[in-house]
Amino acid sequence: MTTAPWRDPALTASARVDDLLSRMTLEEKTAQLYGVWVGASTDGDGVAPLQREMTADYDWDELITRGLGQLTRPFGTAPVDPALGAQALARAQRRIAEAGRFGIPALAHEECLAGFTTWQATAYPVPLAWGASWDAGLVEEMAGAIGRDLRAVGVHQGLAPVLDVVRDPRWGRVEETIGEDPYLVGTIGAAYVRGLESAGIVATLKHFAGYASSAGARNLAPVRAGVREFADITLPPFEFALREGGARSVMAAYTDTDGVPASADPGLLTELLREEWGFTGTVVADYFGVGFLQTQHRIAGTEAGAAHAALAAGLDVELPTLKCYGTPLIEAVRAGEVPESLIDRAARRVLLQKCELGLLDADWSPEPTERIDLDSTANRALARRLAEESVVLLDNPDGLLPLAPDTRIAVVGPRAADALAMLGCYSFPSHVLTHHPDIPTGIEIPTVLQALRTELPDAKVTFTEGCGVDDPDTGGFEEAVARTAEADVCVAVLGDRAGLFGRGTSGEGCDVTDLRLPGVQGELLDSLVATGVPVVLVLLTGRPYALGRWDGRLGAVVQAFFPGEEGGPAVAGVLSGRVNPSGRLPVSVPRVPGGQPWTYLQPPLGLAGEVSNLDPTPLYAFGHGRSYTEFVWEDFTGGTPAEIGTDGTYDVSLTVRNAGGRAGAEVVQLYLHDPVASVTRPDVRLIGYQRLELEPGASRRVTFRFHAELSAFTDRRGRRVVEPGDLELRLSASSAQARHTAPLRLTGPAREVGPDRRLRCETEVTG
Repeated sequence: MTTAPWRDPALTASARVDDLLSRMTLEEKTAQLYGVWVGASTDGDGVAPLQREMTADYDWDELITRGLGQLTRPFGTAPVDPALGAQALARAQRRIAEAGRFGIPALAHEECLAGFTTWQATAYPVPLAWGASWDAGLVEEMAGAIGRDLRAVGVHQGLAPVLDVVRDPRWGRVEETIGEDPYLVGTIGAAYVRGLESAGIVATLKHFAGYASSAGARNLAPVRAGVREFADITLPPFEFALREGGARSVMAAYTDTDGVPASADPGLLTELLREEWGFTGTVVADYFGVGFLQTQHRIAGTEAGAAHAALAAGLDVELPTLKCYGTPLIEAVRAGEVPESLIDRAARRVLLQKCELGLLDADWSPEPTERIDLDSTANRALARRLAEESVVLLDNPDGLLPLAPDTRIAVVGPRAADALAMLGCYSFPSHVLTHHPDIPTGIEIPTVLQALRTELPDAKVTFTEGCGVDDPDTGGFEEAVARTAEADVCVAVLGDRAGLFGRGTSGEGCDVTDLRLPGVQGELLDSLVATGVPVVLVLLTGRPYALGRWDGRLGAVVQAFFPGEEGGPAVAGVLSGRVNPSGRLPVSVPRVPGGQPWTYLQPPLGLAGEVSNLDPTPLYAFGHGRSYTEFVWEDFTGGTPAEIGTDGTYDVSLTVRNAGGRAGAEVVQLYLHDPVASVTRPDVRLIGYQRLELEPGASRRVTFRFHAELSAFTDRRGRRVVEPGDLELRLSASSAQARHTAPLRLTGPAREVGPDRRLRCETEVTG
């Protein structure tokens, strides 16, 4: 029996794919370039932009005779029992393989932004909570668990992480981001990629690139970012995730930058991504992104024109379902309007990835081989750890927290007794189950109210909602005030409801005009504070909200960014004192709701000054967070002025001691201040950090190994350079709270650095 070379695992993947391509017809090659979204609805509310308008009809049985590139969300489109879903996916894969000449299955992809987005799967904290943990190792561990669950049911590719850097907190998708700093986003995002890829799942970086810079914070709006903002803020997280994480796929963004849509930008998808950065994986469309070139961007007059523009730019796979890459593309190739070489280039990339995944091997089998439990005890433990580490204690001026175990507590607010208050818009219950109201949640999600009663069994706890999340009804205020007046302390649990396209106060397509608390929640909080009873504000949100109105009027402030299925116990643990809070802000918390957008990465003109009556200084700075114990920073080395070359290194060190009476975690942050440069620079920017967990009385020494390349930026000619001159390294507790400063001078010539430059400040922890 002879075996075709493309089936021979002894040959290189490249040789196998070359042989396979030579045997395929145009229709068969093109079939590898699109997905099919089985079960996607064309009526009712969708889970993707313009889903009803962009979903096409097709004949499944006829379609798969050509083969198929991808299966879109076989688990994430509707509630399906995971074990039954794995069997159904296996049957579909067998049908696809049997129908085509070559027996090649599809690559199945799913969303996994805050866990596997399917019924009965663990709902982890959202990415903004990952950023709040400042714990890349734990995020990597979580991603590995998510990846193993995906593999167990037959999924190959995960559409995560989101590496957009927050530029305007009014944007609805802030909850999906890791934060407002490219170094934090890059290091945490790369850790997530490493974890997902370690399980054999193709990680897909999104949204490449600039999506979070949409004008006016409107979803899918034009991007007007300058060249240097794009190079120095938008792109570095993607470099981290490719170089350090090994991501094998990238998703093109919906947006256009300076008039060029990302999905049709060869400078972005080919010249930068592949030729400069050396990326060899696949570029996939955001859902309907190829069709949007015709219908939304209007740079193409036909579906074939949109397909041509995307393929020429370097976009390999049309998702979620066939539209432009199907019959319109084939006809355009036959007519000589689109070079077949573009089909060959994209098909080769797709088939190379399938070969790497074993989908071209003769012994490939779609049958699940493991017991399927998508919300295991181990998963929930991971979700609990990450939730606990991500809760940020913003303020506790008089030590009101932890709460006394036998106190009288009035719990008030629309987020206290709602399980969905814990979940972001890409968690399955918020994303899909809202369309299936008769289906149970499928996972246990304790609320803050339930968890607080468990944490403090001797406390007398009452509850009233007070108001809804975003409705104008104040009829519940009277009861809320009455219950508060009878209590020793009020715990006001306020925040967001995650949703899609205007059906929530946070989430995709849920953008806001300002940063006031939704609905009448601010007025409810005013009423509670006016009672004179100490109020602990607990926020369960997908973005930061302006809190200056209550500065100095609250007993304590606790921030949790959609902390997942174990978020209720995590928040209650902080309130009771079982958990010593260690989260640090991944985004600034503004003082006033207007005067936005603002993030901490501001040059001098972006800071407070006499040229404007608007003061953008945040109430709580990026990196801020308090603890129930006291940390002392001592034995600092690096305070003496020093000189190094523009290719040199310099170490700064200090010892952190837990001087309090309980275990806790401190986050030491290293910022760079560049006082004079050839272009304006952020006043400070994060270039390193280290989370330290310490028992009472214990100490550890942390050393940051600064390399001059960490000071590089994009100059007026578009080159990334290290310039000679004075710098300051600031060891800080937040972007606004430097504790030790190391003056440093770079000497020698300016150096141009490329994509192989150092991205990370290496750290060493001893003791």
